[in-house]
Amino acid sequence: MTWRWRYENARGGEVTDRPLPREVFPSQADAESWLGENWRELVEAGVEQVALLDEDRVEYTGLSLRPE
Repeated sequence: MTWRWRYENARGGEVTDRPLPREVFPSQADAESWLGENWRELVEAGVEQVALLDEDRVEYTGLSLRPE
């Protein structure tokens, strides 16, 4: 199992037009911990929301990076 984040715009389309981290994680917990430490930089780079993928399976999607 490998976990990774898909970076999305506000409409849920994948952001592919800029250099963003392409980290791969051994567990869901590691991926979520990394996001907790790096979400601000992703927002600054234009990412609005993320989806968590386990291999090609979507665990969840539409997770906003904007604080409420």
